[in-house]
Amino acid sequence: MSTPQPLDGRVAIVTGASRGIGAATARALHRAGAAVVLAARDTEALTALAAEIDAAGGRALAVPTDVTDPTAVQHLVATTVDRFGRLDAAVNNAAGGGHPPTPLADVDITAFDSALAVNLRGVFLAMKYEIPAMLAGGGGAIVNMSSTAGLQAVGGLAGYVSSKFGLIGLTRTAALDYADAGIRVNALAPGPIHTEQLEAAGEQARQAAAQAMPMRRIGLPDEVAAAVVWLCSDESSFITGATLPIDGGKLAGAPPFRRPATAAQPRTNPTAT
Repeated sequence: MSTPQPLDGRVAIVTGASRGIGAATARALHRAGAAVVLAARDTEALTALAAEIDAAGGRALAVPTDVTDPTAVQHLVATTVDRFGRLDAAVNNAAGGGHPPTPLADVDITAFDSALAVNLRGVFLAMKYEIPAMLAGGGGAIVNMSSTAGLQAVGGLAGYVSSKFGLIGLTRTAALDYADAGIRVNALAPGPIHTEQLEAAGEQARQAAAQAMPMRRIGLPDEVAAAVVWLCSDESSFITGATLPIDGGKLAGAPPFRRPATAAQPRTNPTAT
C-alpha cells in the first residue's frame, strides 16, 4: 500500500508554472498527491510539463493563461472545476513586467504600470475567481509569491518593489476576509533563487548573490516549492495572513563581523630597540 501524501485527492492551480519556481512547485504538488492545473502564457512549456507529470503517474492539465486578463483567469478557474470537480489550493506565482534598475524619476510610466498589472492586479484577479471556487468546496489554501523585495526595498526597482509590497498587503486582507470561511491565504518571500533568470546572469552574478547571503549560497526552486506544499497542507492549518521568507537569513539582519583569514603575525617586543 502506498504511503498517504499530504495533498492526496486535492486540486491545485499554479500560475507562472512554465518554468523556475512555478514549475518546481507544480512538480512538488504532484509528488504530494495533488492534481495540478498549470497556467502561464507559454503553451509549449506548459504542455511539456503536463506531459511530464502525467508520465510520472500524476494528473495535470495545461491551461494557457494571461493573468492580466480577467476573462482568461475566470476561464482558468472554471476549467479547473469542470475537469476536476473542485479547487483546494492555488499558488499565485506569475510575475512579469517592470523595468531594469532605474532611478525612480527616470522610470517609464508604462513599465511601472506593467509590474503592477502582473504582480499585483494579476494576483487580485486570481484570488477573485479562486476564492468562490474554494468556498463552494468548503475551503482551501492560497499561497501568493512575493519576494524579500516586498519586505525590504531595493533601490532602482520601483515597479517590482511596489508590486511585491502591495502583494503582502493584499494577502493579509484576503486572509482576514476569509479566515472564518476555511480559506487560508499566505505569502512567500524568496530571496535569490537559482532560476533561469539568475542562470542567465552568469556565474559571477550568482557568486556575488551567494556571498551576500548569511548562508553563503543562493536558494533552489525546490526549497521554495517545499514551503508551498507545507502551506497548502493541513500541517499549517493554523497559519493565515503570514509572509514566510525563504532567503538564507537575508532579512534576519547583518551577519557577524569576521576578520579575513591571514597568516599568524610574529609578536613584536615593545622593549626592543
